[in-house]
Amino acid sequence: MHISWLGNTAVRIQVKPFDKDVDVVIDTYRPKTGEFPRNLSTDIGLFTRGATDSITLSGDPFILDTPGECETKGVLITAVQGNEDGHIMFRLDAEHLSLAHLGLIAKPLTDQQLETLSDVDILLVPVGGKNCYDAETAAKAVNAIEPRVVIPIAYKSDNNPDMESVEKFLKEMGVAGKVQAEKKVIIKSKSLPQEETQVILLSKE
Repeated sequence: MHISWLGNTAVRIQVKPFDKDVDVVIDTYRPKTGEFPRNLSTDIGLFTRGATDSITLSGDPFILDTPGECETKGVLITAVQGNEDGHIMFRLDAEHLSLAHLGLIAKPLTDQQLETLSDVDILLVPVGGKNCYDAETAAKAVNAIEPRVVIPIAYKSDNNPDMESVEKFLKEMGVAGKVQAEKKVIIKSKSLPQEETQVILLSKE
């Protein structure tokens, strides 16, 4: 599973469930400031806050922006109702890996949401505050979900200059100064950490 961060809550995930590459993008919303792709070709487009205001997605992708469960192109997608109006969260299962994307979540997770999201291998969590989790509440969500790997998203960048920097979250997780940002990460089920949660920091693509 290849994961890259496009800015704010937008990510690109590449999997190969049946010896064929499948491209998934989440939250490709057109930002008000900063650099962002004008269009992307993808197989699956997922949206945590509705599909309006997105950049152009070519390639005739499968689009999902409502709660429910489906399987397409070898990827099992579970869309969980969020706590805010029009907000959903996603769980993806592919390549013997599970991943959760919390979108711009601002309120604590409910027991029902945790039932679906708990124990995922990889967690993408917003950490920049303002209209979503800040560093402290994001760390609490990590402790509740207990993923093997956590990747912070939605923090200060050219797309979100008013958000908190990622450093506060790294400090909350006890890894400040210990992780280096990567352009893209490749995660395999056999390489997952067995005990402590690993924090992976992605630089904006």
